[in-house]
Amino acid sequence: MKQKLTINALVKEAKIFCEQESKFDNRDLFGITDGKAVGTFIEHKFQDYLSSNYEYLIGSSANGIDMPSEDLNTDIKVTSIKQPQSSCPFRNAKQKIYGLGYNLLVLVYDKNDDPTRKMSRLNFVSCSFIDKNRTADYQVTRTIRQMLENNANADDIIAYLTDRNLPTDEILRNKPEQGYLTISNALQWRLQYGRIVELTENVNGIIRIISKT
Repeated sequence: MKQKLTINALVKEAKIFCEQESKFDNRDLFGITDGKAVGTFIEHKFQDYLSSNYEYLIGSSANGIDMPSEDLNTDIKVTSIKQPQSSCPFRNAKQKIYGLGYNLLVLVYDKNDDPTRKMSRLNFVSCSFIDKNRTADYQVTRTIRQMLENNANADDIIAYLTDRNLPTDEILRNKPEQGYLTISNALQWRLQYGRIVELTENVNGIIRIISKT
C-alpha cells in the first residue's frame, strides 16, 4: 500500500531524486536547449518517481498547481542555473506582497551535453522548498516592512504602492512576511529564483534541500 505524501516526505524524496538525476546520463535530453521542454520532462519524471511510492492528488493544467491538495499545496518548478526563473499564472497584484498562495519546490540544474556519447547530464546545484508565506517579492516586501518599522503612516504606504500599481488595503493591519522571489510584471508573473539559489543563511519557511554554497 502506498504512503500518503507529506511535505517532509516530499523534501526527503526531492533530495534523493536530485542526487540520482545528477548521476544519470539521459539520452532523451541530449541537444535540447529549450528550458521549458527540459523542465517539463524533469517535472513529469519526478512526478512519476513520487507516484510510484506515494498517494497524492496530482494537479491539472486547469488549476495550475502540481500538488493542489490542502496538505501539500505545492507547485514544482524546474529551471536552469543559467537563468533560474519560471512563469506562473497572474492572479492579482497582492501576490507580490503576500505571496503566491501556495508553496514552491524549486529544482535548479546545470545541463551538460556529451557529444561523443550523445548523452545529457543534469547536475542539480540547488533544490529548495519555499513556504507560501515566503513567495512574495523581495524588494517590495523589504521596503514595506522597513516603512512600517519606521512608523510610516497610511499616506506613506499608499504613495509607495500607488506608484507601483499595488493594492493599498491590509498593509497597515497585516504586515507582510519578507519574500524571497523577484516577481516581474507580465501577462503571467515571471518568478526569478537567483536569491533563493544564492541564499546562505537559515530562513524560517525556506528549506535548502541541496545548496551549491
